[in-house]
Amino acid sequence: MTRRQKTALSVLLAASFTLAVDFSILNVALPAIGADVGFTLENLQWIATAFSLCAAGFTLLFGRVADLAGRRRMFFIGMALLCAASLAGGLALDPALLILARVGQGIATAIVVPSALALLLGSFPEGRLREKALGLNGSLMAAGFTAGAILGGLLTDLLSWRWAFFINVPVAVAVLLIAPAVLTESRPSGKTRLDVPGAVTVTLGLLALVFGLSNAAEHSWTAPLTVVSLLTSLALIVAFVAIERRADSPLVPLTVLSRPAIAWGNIAGVLAFVTETSLVFLLTLYLQRVLGYSPLGAGLSFAVLGLGTVLGGILGPKVIARAGNKRAIVYGFIVQALATGVLVLLTPSAASLALLLIASFIGGAANLVVIVGFMVTATSGLPDAEQGLATGLATMSQQIGITMGIPVMSAIFTAQLLAAGTSDAPAVLHGVIVAIWVNAGLCLVTALLVAVFLRRPAPETRRAA
Repeated sequence: MTRRQKTALSVLLAASFTLAVDFSILNVALPAIGADVGFTLENLQWIATAFSLCAAGFTLLFGRVADLAGRRRMFFIGMALLCAASLAGGLALDPALLILARVGQGIATAIVVPSALALLLGSFPEGRLREKALGLNGSLMAAGFTAGAILGGLLTDLLSWRWAFFINVPVAVAVLLIAPAVLTESRPSGKTRLDVPGAVTVTLGLLALVFGLSNAAEHSWTAPLTVVSLLTSLALIVAFVAIERRADSPLVPLTVLSRPAIAWGNIAGVLAFVTETSLVFLLTLYLQRVLGYSPLGAGLSFAVLGLGTVLGGILGPKVIARAGNKRAIVYGFIVQALATGVLVLLTPSAASLALLLIASFIGGAANLVVIVGFMVTATSGLPDAEQGLATGLATMSQQIGITMGIPVMSAIFTAQLLAAGTSDAPAVLHGVIVAIWVNAGLCLVTALLVAVFLRRPAPETRRAA
């Protein structure tokens, strides 16, 4: 890499890592926030839900807007919004302002992440350098989710939960100062229009989907609000497909989704994030409710998982270079399934911590190999005019996967507690183990589907030089 490429990559990775941290940094601080700001217990979940709703719901829209308005320009707008929203969140004294700040952070994430990924792809031609850059990006995005839990606990215990917001401000300012010198504007050649009906329906559909999944985790899959939200999401997505078939400038050309590399690459991406982020949730329940760890102690236990993700980000490009994208995804999921499956041997004994640490390290590394394979597969072989769309789809897969995982596994876990009629440590352990079996099974099923259906893109779809 040239010096300029290294600096640009550092700026983009710093932005992506910071936004990934925001997904989990407030989780362990929620009780303290509720006490200070005045949230009732039943409304605490909106601190996390407001962020994930916007981050997942608007990412495809802003990925396309970046194609039209300029990716560099949108990157700067998103980082400025992140700075302002984080400052407002740290200073918030009432629930309304805090929720508004989290909405701002979620929208900033939906703007910055696809823009940063498109700028990263534009800085490196297809090949080893791009795969290395995507590996680093994937490892930091996944490690950021784990680091957020650790950092949130440290900041809350040592300083205040407000620093979980304030820490974003100097990072955003540094990025805004350095980025103009190393990032060049990037947008497709030729003029196109924004598909407004498509943008409205898909954004509302994604918002309804994420809301329904979040409500299922808080209440149940059969709760009226959950059912209505999921059915509304389905209706809006069906309407979106119908709109895209007739649109002159569709937000998502259906021919793009018909390509196996794009479709199955993104399916693999969704499942990669669903399985690993939900496993962190399940292991948190085990560490706190079975072994009796504090939130900070549980968060620190995931440092080993974070190291595994960093190793996987380094190994990912090497595996792709030797075995190809498809085999990297398939092999990664198989190893992740084995590492996850071993965790069904967890017991109430503290000696099980060693098994947890070893298995989570191996599983984290394998998961990042999958994520790098997914990113390379879902963003390669496309003309420049479709890069923003491809990165928007890939980013949406990340956000949807992160958002879906916990509600799905929480519903499985909760069903076991309801069946047992108790929430004592043995019941919690049984619920966690059942959900771990499902998690490992998802990895194996996805590996099989990718092995059967993912095909190499046709030569004419390769990105123009």
